[in-house]
Amino acid sequence: MSDPSDKNARERRADFSTSSGIPVARVYTAADRTSAADVRDLGMPGEYPFTRGIQPTMYRGRLWTMRQYSGFGTARQTNARFRYLLEQGQSGLSVAFDLPTQMGYDSDHPMAAGEVGKVGVAISSIEDMDELLAGIPLDKVSVSMTINATASILLALYVASARRRGFEPKSLSGTIQNDLLKEYIARGTYIYPPEPSLRITTDVFAWCASAIPRWNTISISGYHMREAGATAVQEIAFTLANAIAYCEAALARGLAFETFGGRLSFFFNGHAGFFEEAAKFRAARRLWARLVRERFGVTDPELAKLRFHTQTAGSTLTAQQPEVNVVRTAYQALAAVLGGTQSLHTNSMDEALALPTEAAVRIALRTQQVLAYESGVADTADPLGGAYAVEALTRRIEEEAETYIGKIDGLGGSVSAIAFMQREIQESAYRYQQEVESKARVVVGVNEFVMDEPPPGDLFKIDPTVGRTLAERLGRLRQSRDAAAGRALEAIERVARGHDNLMPFILDAVRVRVTLGEICDTLRKVFGVHQPSVVF
Repeated sequence: MSDPSDKNARERRADFSTSSGIPVARVYTAADRTSAADVRDLGMPGEYPFTRGIQPTMYRGRLWTMRQYSGFGTARQTNARFRYLLEQGQSGLSVAFDLPTQMGYDSDHPMAAGEVGKVGVAISSIEDMDELLAGIPLDKVSVSMTINATASILLALYVASARRRGFEPKSLSGTIQNDLLKEYIARGTYIYPPEPSLRITTDVFAWCASAIPRWNTISISGYHMREAGATAVQEIAFTLANAIAYCEAALARGLAFETFGGRLSFFFNGHAGFFEEAAKFRAARRLWARLVRERFGVTDPELAKLRFHTQTAGSTLTAQQPEVNVVRTAYQALAAVLGGTQSLHTNSMDEALALPTEAAVRIALRTQQVLAYESGVADTADPLGGAYAVEALTRRIEEEAETYIGKIDGLGGSVSAIAFMQREIQESAYRYQQEVESKARVVVGVNEFVMDEPPPGDLFKIDPTVGRTLAERLGRLRQSRDAAAGRALEAIERVARGHDNLMPFILDAVRVRVTLGEICDTLRKVFGVHQPSVVF
């Protein structure tokens, strides 16, 4: 038997490391995890610091929520896709909105031209929301909405529409992303400057605590930073630093941690490095538990549980040989499940080329169902727990993320450290691209194992008349309203200039058919528009 420590043994490359630059040893042994801290922090599933999962039984008690992200064209078209996914066994909904909706423009605004319904569903009014949710049992199906700058308005539209169908707000469950800090850092769909954006975020925290207690008021997101080029370490470090900023903002508004802490949720990327990703999720859970207890002085372990959604990595999908994306997605999903995710979206194989077809979406959902019902990975809580390599990676990722958080603290917190985080991500993205171009990092079908193949056909196409149809509908809506709409907008402007919670007034406005764009224009008058600084 060969000696694994033999330095003369030949290896296929000189350096093995993770996306975060963490060296990967040839073999790991008990010597890599014998400290008292390792033994203390491993623990059991459902026990602080939750390294092994937030529930004692994990998926033996309840499987993760299968939540495919979907939205395109009109609300009626997206509703048909939602119903199809539920018929295929999906257990939760996830709404993708088009860029005008994300940026606070109605479908008839000049800025929306050419973008209506392209990358998500167009929602401007309560009529649109009614069509989006038609026939969905909102007291039984949780709905996640990936929306940020306009999250308060979409939530109000959701609640108002649900009430029109007889659902009490306290029966509703779901999530709004509502994470503006990562928009400034990496994604770009912001409207207002950071300070008023944080005010709206904390207004949502306070309002939901009494009005919709089962609703997750924020999904603090590392996903988009990872898609922009962040490493695994940067993803959890910057996400948790942003979480600290939201908690501090809420506490500064006079909210008790117990009021909002239990409804914080997180959103991570399921990327390509299998063991690094599984370890990343475990490290994030443990680090957040410690931050809640040690930084905020919260002793209730329930409030220290990091609950998170995972989406497989869109940035790893390739236009070349798109069928291979099915394999990529399956491994990324497996890492998320082994890492203890609470809900999961699996990307469709054609998403590097277009919005997914129905057939591609079905395969992506079936991937989760095979994992859940055929593979056996859901039958044991944290089956990777105690593995030398995984525990060593978990510890190293946690330590390096904590170092980053210390640097961000030194800069004054996340709002002050936006440019720092942007630079770090840019440098990581550049290094990654250099590795791909030099073939130090192999991407199957892109820089190795390349094939000549015709462009794929049968891609999903959006109806080009959607924008015109929805603009005409909005024109009819505005003509049919009464003076209550104007009074509701005046009330929003008055409250925005003061300190009262905006949410009740936004809800009143959407009930009288004020549109999303009209509310955003009113808030733009008060708060202004964020002007980003250039980062080199």
